Amino acid sequence: MRTPMLGFAKFFYCLSVMPELPEVETTRRGIEPYLVGQRVTRVIVRERRLRWPIPEDLDVRLSGQRIEAVERRAKYLLIKAEAGTLIAHLGMSGSLRLVDAELPHGKHEHVDIVLESGMALRYTDPRRFGALLWSNDPLSHTLLASLGPEPLGDEFDGDRLFRMSRGRSMAVKPFIMDNAVVVGVGNIYASEALFAAGIDPRRAVGTVSRARYLKLAEEIRRILACAIERGGTTLRDFVGGDGKPGYFQQELFVYGRGGEFCKNCGSTLRETRLGQRASVHCIRCQR
Repeated sequence: MRTPMLGFAKFFYCLSVMPELPEVETTRRGIEPYLVGQRVTRVIVRERRLRWPIPEDLDVRLSGQRIEAVERRAKYLLIKAEAGTLIAHLGMSGSLRLVDAELPHGKHEHVDIVLESGMALRYTDPRRFGALLWSNDPLSHTLLASLGPEPLGDEFDGDRLFRMSRGRSMAVKPFIMDNAVVVGVGNIYASEALFAAGIDPRRAVGTVSRARYLKLAEEIRRILACAIERGGTTLRDFVGGDGKPGYFQQELFVYGRGGEFCKNCGSTLRETRLGQRASVHCIRCQR
């Protein structure tokens, strides 16, 4: 029996820049109800040349399998079937949307995972920097095995940041963006968390006190949770299942606001470059 086609336009995930953890988690929550319990009838691969080639036998491995769960590890989506797991990464320009399986595909729509409901999970990636890989043990896969703890999990806290920072001289912003330290704290949310914690992103990690790391970890958790609740930041056209778009971008204090006034003190925000990325901070509020 086909599932009623209830407003597919409401489940389009269009990414303006590289998706960060909240956007990936928002995607997971959006597609999960339509995938779990469904059996895959076939997999249509129109272009295998992503960041890593899509396995030649993906259709054989996934077709006929019932999807048991849709989980996330860092920025990877784990679509778990009965006999293995599809590891999906959206790269810089990738997106997933649920469509009628009969809907004609566009130029950059590389893969359809067709479900018994008559829907298809369609993967789009103009730059082809994403990935769709198969694994029988995803958490041991080379892409996931060395990742640090989840920022919203029990294993991450300020004490971990303090311990790992001792004796190091790198700047604090690239430090908290290191996936071996904590996963999923990308450029946007690192900038916002450091502002909220009052820490200059250029400051050497070994000079930040334990008390300030406790505050920073608290702000990382708060801001990521808030972004997830609001549907993320880099989703231009996302509308969630409740019909409400993501609005976290309207709450940004520093990211992308170089040269503008600080919302806290009114001074001009300064833009610098850290680790090949633009970074904005307030010279008064952050030290």
